[in-house]
Amino acid sequence: MYLSHFGLREFPFGITPDTSFIYSADAHQEALNTLLIGLETGEGFIKITGEVGAGKTLLCRRFLATLKDDQVVAYLPNPMLEPRALLLAIAEELGLAMEGEDYEFHLLKHFNRHLLNLATAGKQVIICIDEAQSMPLVSLESLRLLSNLETEKRKLLQVVMFGQPELDQKLANPAVRQLRQRIVFHYSMPGLRQGEAGHYLAHRLRVAGHRDGDVFPGASAKLLFRYTRGTPRLMNILAHKAMMLAYGEGKSRISRGHVTLAARDTEGLTMPAWWQRW
Repeated sequence: MYLSHFGLREFPFGITPDTSFIYSADAHQEALNTLLIGLETGEGFIKITGEVGAGKTLLCRRFLATLKDDQVVAYLPNPMLEPRALLLAIAEELGLAMEGEDYEFHLLKHFNRHLLNLATAGKQVIICIDEAQSMPLVSLESLRLLSNLETEKRKLLQVVMFGQPELDQKLANPAVRQLRQRIVFHYSMPGLRQGEAGHYLAHRLRVAGHRDGDVFPGASAKLLFRYTRGTPRLMNILAHKAMMLAYGEGKSRISRGHVTLAARDTEGLTMPAWWQRW
């Protein structure tokens, strides 16, 4: 498509989370710091929330990449599981086979023994749950009970949850109030700030191979921010479409007109009042 036209090796504005394109916006770094500080405590739950497209999954992958050899992680990208299936999924991620165990008591006993062995080996166990807002309430409560497993000195596992704002609504339910009290660290991810929008676009362009990332002039980047409210995923979609329009016209820089035309064809944007009247 437009790769050779703009001097790129790859598409700069894909919507698949790719850690090679990570842009350390203030909010992204603050969220990562919250995770790392939370792990140092070794206790309680850590919760990161943010709107759709805010970069939670990318943050999760960056977080997983920071883990050390003495940290063992069970990563669940789709936790919409009933309690027994949740326990089996976590056990499988930790390298523990429990197919022959029939009763809940035996499952937990076997699981607890495995956690004790990991603790004896000096390993910190982390359960990392993406899309946590999709978990049934009964499974959230089951997760809290798992977090009760401990020795006299330390918890045997720690839980990190990434979710949309609906997760906060779910945790407001009295049925899981004990879990809510165990959330030691929490961070709510905002979108990019207006001053970061131009740097974000230029950064991704440079990573993709552009010489200097100078494709979106300040006025175009500002308009793109207005339409997307700084949501990274929407910025990627809109920037990609705007570049396609510029390529079709043989232009090397993106104008406000390109951004506006791309916005017409994009769902989920915030349209200015004058646009809605028109």
